[in-house]
Formats: sequence, C-alpha cells, structure tokens
Amino acid sequence: MSKLSNIWVFSDIASRLPEVIAAGVALGEKVSAFVVGTESDIDAAFSLGATHVYYLGDKVSQRITEDYSTSMAQVIAANSENSLMLLAPTKRGKALASKLGAQLTAGVVNDAIEINLEDGIRAKHMAYGGLAVAEEKINSQVAIITLSSGIYEAPVADASHTGEAINVAFVEPASAIKCVERRAKQGQSVDLGKAKRVIGVGSGIGSKENLQIADELSGLMGAELGCSRPIAETEKWMERERYIGVSGVMLKPEIYFALGISGQIQHMVGALDSQTIFAVNKDKNAPIFQYVDYGIVGDINKVMPALIHALKA
Repeated sequence: MSKLSNIWVFSDIASRLPEVIAAGVALGEKVSAFVVGTESDIDAAFSLGATHVYYLGDKVSQRITEDYSTSMAQVIAANSENSLMLLAPTKRGKALASKLGAQLTAGVVNDAIEINLEDGIRAKHMAYGGLAVAEEKINSQVAIITLSSGIYEAPVADASHTGEAINVAFVEPASAIKCVERRAKQGQSVDLGKAKRVIGVGSGIGSKENLQIADELSGLMGAELGCSRPIAETEKWMERERYIGVSGVMLKPEIYFALGISGQIQHMVGALDSQTIFAVNKDKNAPIFQYVDYGIVGDINKVMPALIHALKA
C-alpha cells in the first residue's frame, strides 16, 4: 500500500490519540498532529510518532472543539493540496469533521473500519444499521475521516522521539457557539472501547434496581458495564457513552458478557470483535446465541446472583 506524503491527525480525547497517530504512521510518510493543551501534550504527540505538531495553544474553557476548525482549515489549505485528516470518532470529533468538510470542500466519512490508498482514498464503514459494509471513495483534494476505535493498534510511547513544533494563531470562527458555563456531567466517565472486559445489559435486566446487581458482578469480574440502546436512550438508565452498537461504542475486549440482550445485528456489530462472547437470555431462540462462544438459557435475575456467589466463593 502506497503512503500519502502527509497525514493530519487530531483527537479531543487524549486516550484516543495513540490510535489516531498509529493510523497516521501506517498511512503517511509524516504525521502532523494538531494539539490543544500544554507542552506535555506536545511531547506526548511526538512520543507516539507525530513528526510535526501544530500547537493551537492552551485549552480555553469558553471554547468548544469545533471553534478550532477555521484555524486547522487554514493550516491544512496552506500546507498541502492533497491530504488526509484523521480524527477520533467522538461527538466533538465528528462535529469538527463536518465543519472542516464544509470549510475545505472536503469529503467526510465517519466511523471508518478500514482505509485503503491503492486507488485514491477509500474508506469502509458500516451501513444499514450494521447489515452491510459500504466503501466510499473520497475524490476531494482533502479527505476527512473519523476512525472507529480498535482499528489500529496504539503504539508504545517513546519519550526519545521528537519533531518540529509550530505555533498556530487561533482564528475566531465567523459564527461561534457561545460557551456560557461548563458543568461536570453526572455519572462516571468511561471509555468502553479501551476496556478488556465488558458486561452488557439489555431490556431483559427487568428494572433499574437490577443494574446494581449487574454492577456488583462487573466489579467482581474486573469489567466495565455497558448496555444496549434501549437502556441508554429509551429508559435512560445508563449514560449514552455506555451504549454498545453500530451507532454507539464499538468494542474489542477480551471478554464480552451479554445479560438479557436479544442480539439484534445493530448491537452485535459493536461486540463481534470481542475475543470471547458469553450470553445469558431466557429465550433459547434469541439471535445472540448465534454469535456466542458460551451461552446460558435462563433468567438473568437467577443467573446473576449465582455468578456473584460463585465468584465470591
């Protein structure tokens, strides 16, 4: 696979930056990272493989990620005609991708699961709710892609790596959203895409109170707790960041344990890269049993306490 002369990268979440830079290293001869933060953030980008850092200054609480799109667009336009910009697939990352697409007249693909450079820039992504994989060829001079998690293996940081840092003046957007106040979001912050073990709960959990039992089980297993879409978006029992599926989190853990989840394809697309899949469902004909390595047909409200008892023993 041929490489592009330069890849631009950015992540608004530090934990996602290693994967994005890894993609840049795999696809480009040099990697130029946009950084908002401190000098240690610049050093971190270099240690992961960035050859150039375009520094946009310290984080300012009154600015949102998309406010930097004009500054980034001007740098990209001034430095290369044909280029690729890679971003983490976060809410802010996708919002930034859309603004950059408009400002650079660039094609945008979200949640790419594969990028190929053999015949131009091509990106594959899930379509029709995970029932198919679509491939898009981006013909614009600048291509913008948000990467699905787990596609590229994060590199080991090497503090001896260095490069060139360039200061970039912040350019006020023509019409910015005014940030009046920031408040800490209720609930625990989690990045399920990085978890080694995940327990997912679905509508079969029965009640919100039963989440406490699932949480106890996840603690004993050393797992993070995730959920199906109805639990997060319909019942609102858990944070949106814990929703597993084609339009939620794409998992790649060692173990995925599904409790009371029917196994519709929209959910399973987010879990199929798990090394080992366990499931408990009272319906022996539930679709999830087509995907599991180990399955139990039973009531999770009986199985969960039994598992907890066994683990404590």
